[in-house]
Amino acid sequence: MIEAMCAAATLDAWLNRAAGRIATALGLTRAEARLEARVLAAHALRVNRAWLAAHGDDSLAPAQAAAMERCIARRLRGEPVAYITGRREFYGLEFIVTPDVLIPRPETELLVDLALERLPLERPCRVLDLGTGSGILALTLAHSRPKAEITAVDRCPAALAVARRNARALGLERVRFVRADWYPQGGVNSFDMIVSNPPYVAEADPHLAQGDLRFEPRGALTAGSDGLAAIRVIVAGAPARLRPGGWLLLEHGRDQPESCRSLLMQAGFTRIYTHADLAGLPRVSGGRLPGLESDGP
Repeated sequence: MIEAMCAAATLDAWLNRAAGRIATALGLTRAEARLEARVLAAHALRVNRAWLAAHGDDSLAPAQAAAMERCIARRLRGEPVAYITGRREFYGLEFIVTPDVLIPRPETELLVDLALERLPLERPCRVLDLGTGSGILALTLAHSRPKAEITAVDRCPAALAVARRNARALGLERVRFVRADWYPQGGVNSFDMIVSNPPYVAEADPHLAQGDLRFEPRGALTAGSDGLAAIRVIVAGAPARLRPGGWLLLEHGRDQPESCRSLLMQAGFTRIYTHADLAGLPRVSGGRLPGLESDGP
């Protein structure tokens, strides 16, 4: 197959053929497949996509076509683009990703939006990110709230290594990373906000055998028979770690908002709400610990 792709006369011809193969193999639209082909080609050639657009009529050297074909072959086996390139954009920042962490998804940007609405810009605050993975929540919040003191927790050493690499790459090494199974020791009544994108997929969910989910770390996806095991632990432990008036914000599945709101109510939270993502799906629920009701949004 590499020889066949090398026969493409120009870069654009190669991209068109690669997009057709991706669309057929993975059931994507032509536009989706062409975007993936361009991302993979840019990665293989170590150029940006603007360079590809400017050099579409260039003839390909065999070594260039072979490098791109290796990336395409991995994609045709179903491997996620983010794991092939080792990068994924999130909230305007570029993050390193590996198979040790979940792939950042656009819907999680809603959790960042809602957190930023409740975090002060001009004064210090303390934030706890539970199940940080690649660090996207902690580091994005740190980037937007430079006075915030942020602690990011994960139980997986390999995930924490990725998060620390991202902190260095983004110049946000003030974020503190801690290995723990959810809540670290200490921190009683000390945080203004707890955020989490925890595992929330049921262990028997058929979607786990489809698409990118097949390649992502199962422990970062699933949480018991109903997908709520991690959320229960987080909600139950939050009141002891939050200051009066502090917020807990959680991402969850589309079928879990009522359960999340019920757990928040049972734990004593007030101003409980659920917010839908851009697709109209209930995605984030949160609540506020009683106290200081006039302080902040």
